Amino acid sequence: MKIPDYSRKFKDKNKAATLTTGQKNFLRRQKLQKLYIFWSRILLFVVFIMLWQVSSDLGWIDRFYFSSPIAIAQLFWYDIKDMSLLNHIGITLLESGISFLLIIILSMLMATFFWFYPSLGELFEPFLIVLNSLPKSALAPLIIVWLGTGPRTIILCGISVGIFGCILNLYQSFAQTDPERLKLIETLGGTKLQAFTKVVFPGNIPTFISLSKVNIGLALVGVIIGEFLAGRRGLGYLIIYGSQVFKLDMVILSIVILCIIAMGIYGLLNLLEKKMEQSD
Repeated sequence: MKIPDYSRKFKDKNKAATLTTGQKNFLRRQKLQKLYIFWSRILLFVVFIMLWQVSSDLGWIDRFYFSSPIAIAQLFWYDIKDMSLLNHIGITLLESGISFLLIIILSMLMATFFWFYPSLGELFEPFLIVLNSLPKSALAPLIIVWLGTGPRTIILCGISVGIFGCILNLYQSFAQTDPERLKLIETLGGTKLQAFTKVVFPGNIPTFISLSKVNIGLALVGVIIGEFLAGRRGLGYLIIYGSQVFKLDMVILSIVILCIIAMGIYGLLNLLEKKMEQSD
């Protein structure tokens, strides 16, 4: 039977009891500030939606081009009932998830390899910088010629957007690890593998999480670019199809869903980061 650990709770209560009045007031102000920002964001969003709907109803904006929140909600409900929208959302999420995982895995492997062999890292670094600076939409037509249309092309487009920058940032972060700690491992007779597993990788976990936040968004962008050019399903395909047949409600709905997906993924990564900080 596992005995509950009450020591941490006791320490937290004891710490809270020893706070001065000034510290308590400061914490209270911080909490009120966070609540103020949260509800201000909600209010700003509600005002925007109301202003958008009123502008559409009163003819201040052209409903054909800008649609309205009610029209978008009705289209969303209609598409949800026949499951067509859920299918497109699922395809985009699956392709984005695969692209993201491949970016992280390949970047970690390449950055680790370059750290173990610094001369190769210096050799390939200029090429990675050039590829990272290249507009990835320019690569998409070439990828289509190589692989044709389909999920493989879309996933490769998603990978191409983020992988070069991720490799560069990880490798540079590995290379800038505290040299004194590495020297200590070497002095104690440790191998380079032990230095990596004990110092380099654990010390760069915050960088890894920060890069994950960036690359999940880049993977989503790359997948949408791929769906623009080579997709027959997915939110990117809906955006292109809707613009071609002038169903702008569909275009705006797809963009709104992409925003919600990006916010949800970013929130999950933030939650993961906070949990890791608390565990430390």
